[in-house]
Amino acid sequence: MAVIQTLADALRALRGRSIRRGRITAPRSWPIWELPRWVAAFVILVVLADAVVLAVAASGVSINAHDLGLFAGLLICSAATVELTRRAGENLGVIKDVYAVWELPVAILLPLAYVPLLPVVRTALTQWRIRRAPVYRRVFSAAAIGLSYLAAALAFRGLIHLVPGAAATPAGHALAWMLLVAVCAVVQWIVNQVLIWTAIKGSNPDIRLREEQFAREPMYNDVSELCVAVLVTFCVAYSWIALVFAFPFITLLQRSVRHARLLQDARADSKTGLLNAATWELGATTEVARAVRTRTQLAVALLDIDRFKVINDTYGHLTGDEVLKEIAHTLRTMLREYDLAGRFGGEEFALLLPQTRAVDAFRIAERIRSAISGLCIIAPGATGGERVHVTVSIGVAALDGGSKREYAELMAAADAALYRAKSGGRDQVQMISTTRGLHAVSSLPRTGGEDHGPSLFRRAVNT
Repeated sequence: MAVIQTLADALRALRGRSIRRGRITAPRSWPIWELPRWVAAFVILVVLADAVVLAVAASGVSINAHDLGLFAGLLICSAATVELTRRAGENLGVIKDVYAVWELPVAILLPLAYVPLLPVVRTALTQWRIRRAPVYRRVFSAAAIGLSYLAAALAFRGLIHLVPGAAATPAGHALAWMLLVAVCAVVQWIVNQVLIWTAIKGSNPDIRLREEQFAREPMYNDVSELCVAVLVTFCVAYSWIALVFAFPFITLLQRSVRHARLLQDARADSKTGLLNAATWELGATTEVARAVRTRTQLAVALLDIDRFKVINDTYGHLTGDEVLKEIAHTLRTMLREYDLAGRFGGEEFALLLPQTRAVDAFRIAERIRSAISGLCIIAPGATGGERVHVTVSIGVAALDGGSKREYAELMAAADAALYRAKSGGRDQVQMISTTRGLHAVSSLPRTGGEDHGPSLFRRAVNT
């Protein structure tokens, strides 16, 4: 009954009984209602389904010392993993960790009543010990995970009968038993991904599923976690004392997941989430060399915010940061998955457009310029805020098929085109094609200030 009461309290919090600074917030201000209606309905439906499953399973469970001891051991390991995560800090965005190692054994080895319980307790600990997130997100995550493990548990109970004797003696049927557990782990992963990503994509259609989940590194982490979870489940099925020896190895796996995340964060600009200058330059250099070698078309564009210093001085740096984030969001929305977008610092951005003709690159840049000029960014103020009008100047340089130009020459051409856009009145796109070849000439006269194009290239070029 304590379990049911805990989940009931969480559901009341989801419906809005969240307390902020000692008072109950008004129903219309609950964060869940900021979601699209169908997403909010989906979240509530998943939570209610998990609550019903937990209540039904708890009503028919037969409690014994062995099950309680095993569940307590797995719960302690999960709580210890939460504490290790607290020391390193929880990642923002899509969170990757190793909790499946402790939760899969619950689904396979314990009665169904225990299956949704561990994710609830673990998520509550995460909310309390690591980082406070909107309550509905935590509750939904716990419910989605609980339902996914319930699917794995039911799949295992249905498939284990295909191998006579495997349920009673896993060690005597090690290969078949572990293969069945692996199949059930895959079932859990699929159900969990469907539930979680339905809500994520519904609330933020711009997020790229391929990058967040199906890129090489996330998939490698998921497969590694699944394999270790199967091994731990098999060992615990023989003796739960195996948890004592498994925990140190799980901490290593957790560190490897953290390391992969740190590598990813090291590639990104912290303020906008785009590639940082070093990472973008490395990728762009490789792509330019490939385009020259394969005689394919390619374009680069340099984007500079017009009068950005005036925006910071007039509305404050917080508004300036918001401008940067909105432009980065616009770039991610309008570019293709294989395009590269990076921030060079300050108000300067760089784009790499593989397999793109000069005329198409110009059109893409013009669409980006138009979209940014139409952004609605409100600066906070006493009268309710003021709209900040943002424009950008863009310089484009295209590498036509057959051109044998280096990365530096192409970027110098884009820099010259950007200078032309700035000197021509700003809020426009200028382009230089390399069809007739590039040659560096003397530097154009530029004075200090933020409105003179990127600082990486100070050589002007002509066609």
